[in-house]
Amino acid sequence: MPDSRSLPPIALSLYRIVIGFLMAGHGASTLTGFPVKPTGPTLSPTTWPGGVAAALQLVFGLLVMIGLGTRVCAVILSGTMAYAYFSVHQKHALLPMANGGEPAALFSWSFLVIAIIGAGPVAVDALLARSRSDHAESARSTRPSRSSSATVPGTD
Repeated sequence: MPDSRSLPPIALSLYRIVIGFLMAGHGASTLTGFPVKPTGPTLSPTTWPGGVAAALQLVFGLLVMIGLGTRVCAVILSGTMAYAYFSVHQKHALLPMANGGEPAALFSWSFLVIAIIGAGPVAVDALLARSRSDHAESARSTRPSRSSSATVPGTD
């Protein structure tokens, strides 16, 4: 059982996983009609802007969910959701509650928070960072010390 000091970082990872999962599901639905039928027709990933946005949502949503390239993917998704809000919803009314843009606004701000805070400890990014750190530490510990007074053969 985690202690109280480890819960906030784990909660950040869970937040990132859920937001990435929801975004990937939204993109998959728009492109394929799975896991649920979209409100409109399914789109080709080459259709501008909806299909391209859905492809970004699916791919980068999955990457955010697993925590790989999290900050970059989150910035891109935050921007696509801001673009969706201002290009699709803003023209209907000023406030998100009136123009149907609440999901776009919430996703945009959610991904901006993830981009600022990072992936958290339960992420591929964190695993790769630990692996690099462990590799660097083992390389440092196996190097011969320069302070050694022994001479190396063949260097005379």
